[in-house]
Amino acid sequence: MTALAGRLGIRHPLILAPMAGGPSTPALAAAVSDAGGLGSYGAAYLPPPKLREVIREIRAATARPFAINLFADEGVAADPAVLQAAQAAVAKYRAELGLGPPAFAPGTVTLAESFAVLLEEKVPVFSFTFGIPPREMLEACRRAGIFTLGTATSVAEARALEDAGVDAVCAQGAEAGGHRGTFDRDADPPLVGTMALVPQIASAVRVPVVAAGGIMDGRGVAAALALGAQAASLGTAFLLCPEAGTSPPYRAALRRARDESTVVTRAFSGRAARGLANRFTREMSGAPLAPYPAQNALTRELRAAAARAGDSGLLALWAGQAAPLARELAAGELVGQIMRETDTVLSSLR
Repeated sequence: MTALAGRLGIRHPLILAPMAGGPSTPALAAAVSDAGGLGSYGAAYLPPPKLREVIREIRAATARPFAINLFADEGVAADPAVLQAAQAAVAKYRAELGLGPPAFAPGTVTLAESFAVLLEEKVPVFSFTFGIPPREMLEACRRAGIFTLGTATSVAEARALEDAGVDAVCAQGAEAGGHRGTFDRDADPPLVGTMALVPQIASAVRVPVVAAGGIMDGRGVAAALALGAQAASLGTAFLLCPEAGTSPPYRAALRRARDESTVVTRAFSGRAARGLANRFTREMSGAPLAPYPAQNALTRELRAAAARAGDSGLLALWAGQAAPLARELAAGELVGQIMRETDTVLSSLR
């Protein structure tokens, strides 16, 4: 038990990383919460009615605390010429899957719309990435008793989050799968490793720190605690759980993963993200890309069709650098196993 775990009302210093776009499911979040961790749901792409439905589904499945994650940055409009070039770059893949020319519609849900649902539903924890929400949102969370957790990929970002009044900071190391939480959407994201980043952030801020990136088992959780974190966030570790929404071709690719299998790419969404290298990441390297959310909209239908066709070469296979350590266990069983491993490691060091 850590002070942060006690404040969150969870038994274990373990947080399920939010994994928007498919892997997050109410069942997965509820299972992790029921097992004593903090379940999370990546809800950035959900329209408000669906978001409300998901929150209520999680609540119906568990009485324990959980987190809903949103993107603090809604992105930027694409220049027409850039958008046209990006559309041309993905045209051949669409044709291969029997899709016609894209009817471009970003369909971005605004942070304000989604946050209003979180506030009305009084979710226990609001986590976010890609920057800092407006101060009035954080103040509304404080008034409502909603715990806030922001993502930092550098010490400067962590300090900015603390200055904004967040309750805790998630230090996202370079090893982490999925989108980099870097505030500046146009900059190359800092790729500071978890072991280097966590102690620097823990020394720089007074709020509790959550470690994320490359943590897959009790060894990683114990290491995170030793580095100064009060909890560890794990996402890739849960991708092979039956409760996860990971598609069959995605699961098959994860089973083939090796330590050098991941790359950081903007090809799928326009935002830098770490995933398993595949045909799309290789062939789109250097291709014209639209910014987020336009690039994400351009590839959305393509990704869905590839999943239906079982083609992992055209999927966004978000995963961290330790993906080969993923285990095919029920989520609750996995939480218990990880915490037993953590206890064993910590006991061996005494």
